Amino acid sequence: MVSIPIRMYSAGESASAVSFNMLHAKCKSRLKQQYVCTKDGEIVPRDQTVKGYEFQKDQYVTFTEDEIKAMAEEAQKAIEITEFVPAGKVDPVYFDGAYYLGPDKGGEKAYKLINEAMKLTGRAALAKWAARGKQYLVLIRPVDKGLVMQQLLYKDEVRPISEVPIDDAEVKEPELKLATQLIEQIANDEFKPENYEDEVKKRYHEAIQRKVEGQEVVTAAEAPKTAQIIDLMEALKASLAAKNAARRRPAPRASCPTASAASAARSWRASAARACAPGAAGSRASA
Repeated sequence: MVSIPIRMYSAGESASAVSFNMLHAKCKSRLKQQYVCTKDGEIVPRDQTVKGYEFQKDQYVTFTEDEIKAMAEEAQKAIEITEFVPAGKVDPVYFDGAYYLGPDKGGEKAYKLINEAMKLTGRAALAKWAARGKQYLVLIRPVDKGLVMQQLLYKDEVRPISEVPIDDAEVKEPELKLATQLIEQIANDEFKPENYEDEVKKRYHEAIQRKVEGQEVVTAAEAPKTAQIIDLMEALKASLAAKNAARRRPAPRASCPTASAASAARSWRASAARACAPGAAGSRASA
C-alpha cells in the first residue's frame, strides 16, 4: 500500500578474525588450493567439477549451474513488510547480520513517519527480502532517527534450548541473596560498547607488528589449568567480603590502589565457573 525508497548500508564489518595465508615453509611462497579426487587421487581442474547433493552416505544427485540458478531466489529491490510485532518479542537468538536503512531521494518524510510510528507503538516490522539467491526473513526496527534491518534465522536454523543437557539443582535462599547482591554491585543501567575491545585481535596485531619490525615473539609457557571444585556459597561470601572490606578502608594514596568491585567480581566468576562445570568439555559461559 505504501512504498518508501531507501538505501541500504552495512552496519558492521567482519574484522574480528585475523587471517593468515598458507605458505610454502621452504620458500615462503603462497600456496594455492587444488581439487583432488578421493577415488583415484587425480587433480581435477575447476572446469571439470560439478555440484552434487549427498542424499545418502556416498550417494549424490548432481545439478548444473543453470538448474541451481533456476531454484535460487531472484534478487528483489523491495523489502516486503508482512506484519508488525512488539519489538521486545523477538528473541535475540534469532538475530543474524544487520544493515542500516536510510531514506533515498524523495522518501525522507515517509521514512521519518514509519520510524516515529513504530517507536510510538513499540512495534517492529517483520519482512521478506531476497538477495544473493536466498530469501531472508528480516526485522526492521527503529533506532534514534533511523531504521535497522536485522536479518533473522528461520525457525529450523535455531536449536532449542531443550537440546542442552541441564540437570536440576536446588538453589537455597541465602545463596540466591548473595548472588543477587553481587550482581547489583557491578550492575549498569545501559550497555556501553566503547568500554569493550577485542583483546585477542589486539594481541595478534601487536605480535604481527613485532614480527614485521624483525623482533621475535616469545610466549611464556603456562602451567595446565585444572578444574577446582569449591563451595559456591563460600566463593560468594569471599567475593562480597572483599568488596565490603575495600569500602571500609581509608581513601588510598595514588601509589597504593585498592581492589575494585570488578576484580572481586572476576574472582567470583572464575571460581563459580570452575565450581559449576568441573572438567566439562568445550566452551563454558561464566556467570
